[in-house]
Amino acid sequence: MIIEKLASELQVKPQQVQAAVNLLDEGSTVPFIARYRKEATNGLDDAQLRTLDQRLSYLRDMQDRRAVILKSIEEQGKLTSDLVTKIQGAENKTELEDLYLPYKPKRRTKGQIAIEAGLEPLADRLFNDPNLSPEKEASEFVDAEKGFADPKAALDGAKYILMERFAESAELLQKIRRYLHKNAHIKSQIVKGKEQEGAKYSDYFEHSEKLSKVPSHRALAMFRGRNEGILQVNLESDPEKEASDRSSYCETIIAQHFDLSLSNRPADSWLAGVVQWTWRVKILLSMETELFGALRDTAEEEAIQVFAKNLNDLLMAAPAGAKTTLGLDPGLRTGVKVAVVDGTGKVLATNTIFPHAPQNQWDKSARTLAAICQQHKVQLVSIGNGTGSRETDKLVAELIKEKPELGLRKIMVSEAGASVYSASELASAELPDMDVSLRGAVSIARRLQDPLAELVKIEPKAIGVGQYQHDVSQSNLGRSLEAVIEDCVNAVGVDLNMASPALLSHVSGLNRTLAQNIVSYRDNHGAFASRKDLLKVERLGPKAFEQAAGFLRIAQGSNPLDASAVHPEAYPIVNSIVDNSGCAVNDLIGNKDLLRKLAPEDFVTEGFGVPTITDIIAELDKPGRDPRPEFKTASFKEGVEKISDLKEGMILEGVVSNVANFGAFVDVGVHQDGLVHISAMTNKFISDPREIVKAGDIVKVKVMEVDPQRKRISFSMRMDDTPGQKKPAGRPQNKPQNKTHQKPRSQPAKQSAPANAAMGNAFADAFAKAKK
Repeated sequence: MIIEKLASELQVKPQQVQAAVNLLDEGSTVPFIARYRKEATNGLDDAQLRTLDQRLSYLRDMQDRRAVILKSIEEQGKLTSDLVTKIQGAENKTELEDLYLPYKPKRRTKGQIAIEAGLEPLADRLFNDPNLSPEKEASEFVDAEKGFADPKAALDGAKYILMERFAESAELLQKIRRYLHKNAHIKSQIVKGKEQEGAKYSDYFEHSEKLSKVPSHRALAMFRGRNEGILQVNLESDPEKEASDRSSYCETIIAQHFDLSLSNRPADSWLAGVVQWTWRVKILLSMETELFGALRDTAEEEAIQVFAKNLNDLLMAAPAGAKTTLGLDPGLRTGVKVAVVDGTGKVLATNTIFPHAPQNQWDKSARTLAAICQQHKVQLVSIGNGTGSRETDKLVAELIKEKPELGLRKIMVSEAGASVYSASELASAELPDMDVSLRGAVSIARRLQDPLAELVKIEPKAIGVGQYQHDVSQSNLGRSLEAVIEDCVNAVGVDLNMASPALLSHVSGLNRTLAQNIVSYRDNHGAFASRKDLLKVERLGPKAFEQAAGFLRIAQGSNPLDASAVHPEAYPIVNSIVDNSGCAVNDLIGNKDLLRKLAPEDFVTEGFGVPTITDIIAELDKPGRDPRPEFKTASFKEGVEKISDLKEGMILEGVVSNVANFGAFVDVGVHQDGLVHISAMTNKFISDPREIVKAGDIVKVKVMEVDPQRKRISFSMRMDDTPGQKKPAGRPQNKPQNKTHQKPRSQPAKQSAPANAAMGNAFADAFAKAKK
């Protein structure tokens, strides 16, 4: 059943799903299956496999829960064939728990106490025949010893029995759930007296919008405001009703579901009270909890996806390459930390200079940098974008101008997470004799050379490219980010003789222990000459070798194929191609004319089909090709060093530092990233900012609004936008054509990009804190 369901969801054949599940169960990783088992899965890609893996876990958990529920109900002697069919057919965990609710062991409730006291016949009588008089019928059930001393108490007991019976109807709950999902609003209000403390949540002081339409960032903002005691957040079941009208259409749904034609019969008034109490006491709160929980789960999932995509873009950013690099970790009072690393990342020199106040050793610092650069033949200068970065950037700019013979090139890089790395156990192991303050400069230099190799050493959550990353499930976030890192590392490939334990640990089939064992073997026996030597590493067996070997590269090894992505298990295929072509492997590699004449079908074997052989030929054409883009840098505008230097209408070049659902944050070198709202990115409608930009992109922006006091900057990527203009003429305002959009109450009908940007204010504050 699980296989068929997954095949339907992924819109692939059950055989593909079954093959992938078998491989996953055998311990194969997603990168390995996606690249080296295409014949088995008929080409399922890594994205499909990740989804399959996640859904497989969910459905198996659900299957286990289904078995527990069936066993529990059977032990109670209440399991019917109809109930079995419903439980087996449940589509999700919510539906499954609804069906289990009447049979779920629970503490003694008021309804159960009333049943034990013998009041169930009274409840049944009044429910089945509303023409009966409640008070008269209840008088027969008065029993002071059982806690029901008068007819009113007996009626209350009967009411609790029916309330619990109504509230445990799976079919009724589904009807109410569907109504609320379609019509209900989420409403937030400021807690009285918290206006000043919660200023960043001002957009939500009096806010209401459809539950089914609220974007993830607004949902998480409201929930954060509630958790901080700033906002009250409630479910409005009937948003169109007046505040004075406390009735709900959900009460009508309850009455109709149980065929209660409430009118003027003797028991109708009492039954109406039962219906009202069922909704207000038993169902409303639980539905609010459930629907808000589902909204939070959906919002968290979207936020995690945003984080994962941003992390992927950051890790796959263009590497500057194996160039001697000077890393500068800017500081004012404490000085600028300096580190030089060679093309392999080895530290050559460190220092600390004090060009800024209060020491103001500008000329001395410039001379020190010049001497270091000349001595070590530095090619690149990597400057962290923290406090003092623009001042430090100016120092390097003057050095480049005064000493052109040095041939320096400066680049500003994100220093997010550098301090976390500096104090980490990994940094202590890598740089044991170096002061903690200098390790950050080393990290800043290395992350310019190879962002992937350096950033994998840092806890992903410290890199600062998430959306409400501290508000989401940390376990789900961790799993998602680990998957991103694994995919990126294996997509690029790893130099077996150069990689750190941190980088090796993310290679398919390896873990921290095996990664450390590989490095220890390398330290004790020298560089690996062949991939086969991996099998000599302690605890690295055939399965780990199978999963890892294709993603590990050996430059200048004994076998030229070890420098490529061709898996050792496929070397016989290459030998067949060599025999067919009549030339050596070295002559075959990169020989475009010869390789393009090859027909993959000619080399098919029982174990290797056309997809794999096509990949092998492509790899032989460009062995070890790096999928990352060409290295480029942004040029920050001279004289624009702090937020007060920004003027409306300025056109600047910057780097996209983060992408959220509502827009993108851009660093233009003033210590505070500005927001380009999604509505100000392009003249056409887009639903996702990533359709236009991704983290690390170099973009041109126009300054639309600056608020130095609140440290808020609004940009536009539409160069003909006019600052302060509410609705730029002749522009579709990022709205899809031929569709009607209803704005939620309390929201303006349309806002300019600067006004729209306010919706991201809470996130902007959180993002700024994360970067610090």
